[in-house]
Amino acid sequence: MAPVTDPCSFSSFSKCLTRHLNLILRVDFDSRTIRGKVALTVEVLEDKFSVLTLDTKDLKIFKVSANGQAAKFELGAQQGYKGSPLEITLPFELSRGQNVIVEVEYETSPSASALQWLSPAQTAGKKHPYLFSQCQATHCRTMLPCQDMPSVKHTYYAKVSVPKELIAVMSAVRDGQEPDPSDSSRVIYRFRQPVPMTSYLIALVVGALESREIGPRSRVWSEKEYVDQAAFEFSETETMLKTAESLSGPYVWGQYDLLVLPPSFPYGGMENPCLTFATPTLLAGDRSLSNVIAHEISHSWTGNLVTNKTWEHFWLNEGHTVYLERMIGRALEGEQFRQFKARGGWKELQEAVHQFGENNVLTNLVPSLKDVDPDDCFSCVPYEKGFALLYYLEELLGGPEVFMGFVKSYTQLFAYRSVTTKEWKDYLFTYFKDKLDILNKVDWNGWMYTPGMPPVKPQYDTTLADACIALAQRWQNAKDADLSGFSEADIKQLSSHQLIEFLALLLLEDPLPQSHVKRMQEVYNFNSVKNSEIRCRWLRLCVKAKWEEAVPLALKMATEQGRLKFTRPLFRDVYNFDKFRDVAVKLFKEHRDAMHPVTATLVSKDLKVDQRTGF
Repeated sequence: MAPVTDPCSFSSFSKCLTRHLNLILRVDFDSRTIRGKVALTVEVLEDKFSVLTLDTKDLKIFKVSANGQAAKFELGAQQGYKGSPLEITLPFELSRGQNVIVEVEYETSPSASALQWLSPAQTAGKKHPYLFSQCQATHCRTMLPCQDMPSVKHTYYAKVSVPKELIAVMSAVRDGQEPDPSDSSRVIYRFRQPVPMTSYLIALVVGALESREIGPRSRVWSEKEYVDQAAFEFSETETMLKTAESLSGPYVWGQYDLLVLPPSFPYGGMENPCLTFATPTLLAGDRSLSNVIAHEISHSWTGNLVTNKTWEHFWLNEGHTVYLERMIGRALEGEQFRQFKARGGWKELQEAVHQFGENNVLTNLVPSLKDVDPDDCFSCVPYEKGFALLYYLEELLGGPEVFMGFVKSYTQLFAYRSVTTKEWKDYLFTYFKDKLDILNKVDWNGWMYTPGMPPVKPQYDTTLADACIALAQRWQNAKDADLSGFSEADIKQLSSHQLIEFLALLLLEDPLPQSHVKRMQEVYNFNSVKNSEIRCRWLRLCVKAKWEEAVPLALKMATEQGRLKFTRPLFRDVYNFDKFRDVAVKLFKEHRDAMHPVTATLVSKDLKVDQRTGF
């Protein structure tokens, strides 16, 4: 079998592996750049080794040395999202098993896609600037030269110089601070990460931050305007951590802090070790908060401890993490709740497959990413198709306790490593060696390498969904004369999770008539709901019904926060409302510069706006 290669990287994990990074960073808000020096401790895996290739994108390289000796280097031509290979010729040859320390002095670009620089006006406090990074999947190379691939794991140590009125935090354990000896207006924060991790998990935030203790190993960080609310909302963190440990084994990362980012953060959460990032949309009375935090906590085992070897195997990270997240939900809320969430996930998968097209190979559980930017295929497919496979196997192999035993064993066996789908499957067959007759009947090709919906639809329990299904069917079947029969009492007993389900069911069907959404607003008053998950689905339902009054509200939500889960579909739906297509494009162009680079790129593709020209 051909050796595994990474189509998203210039580097090679078969020739050498980075074992440790030593980072010295100076954050400059005026120029919106980071001036850095990175020392990579590299282990050589072949004899006569003399050329090292690192990933970079939009970096200025000033100087390179190897074991203190000057080294020649060449920055190759830029190749799309992958950036430019940095080829370093060592002044000596090395043999297999030897280490070399390669030091690179460099500077980031103001447009580095890993970094979002916010002006004071874009923060809650309005006084100080703010910086945050988001390196997944292939953006770390815009922040530092590295082997930017999930197969390579290393520890790191960092010193970060920032203006003294600001605080820096990283995906590592805090290790003290000291005045910057070269500039009395600055302070240096120190960090250490003793657990080997991949480059996409390196994270940095600099801002006017405060923190509150929320547990014996947890603090919550944010601007002071959010911090007390965040401490209240995240108060169950330790309970979730202990539940996760009871399922998966000891938490190895020491500290588990949370950081609430400004609204432009493009994801619900990001599982940076020791410092989970969370969207502020969770603070709007959003009951999905517990799902997001359970998901990010679960990544401490599946994703951070055991990692997909390349982004083609991303489902190993996300499918297992959704499975663990829902097992935490089962432990805290009961099996019916897990079934309810799984059913909702199946509907999200249906919508994603419809959006991509059911024959699109990017809906494969294991897609080919040759010449494909991983950001372009980001969707719920690896999450929900992956979960559906694991749930299907759970049912075949003996139920949740039996299958959770496998998941725990898998995470312990492959801890601190990166794995492929083949390695996962081989271990599944080893673990369940007494059930090979069952495993051999699974349509593995249909699940893994075939586009569209999975070959088997799990039969989820509908107890908590029945009321949502019945109400959605009433609205779908209602004639105008029936509308007076709806009242506020319809939703009185429904939880926020059930309201989300009700609206999600309606979104899967043909658009409702305008008369129906207007009546829905009269009796349910969804316009006043602050829960982001409900609000987004409600506004999408209104826009699809071509209710013009909803368009400004939908565009307001699309631009006042930047979470891809909400911003992309809201912009897409308004764009598909012919009368407001130009309005959507115009508003996007006005807000593009304030958006996160990933969000701006993906929305521009949705709206068919050329990134280079703006037209």
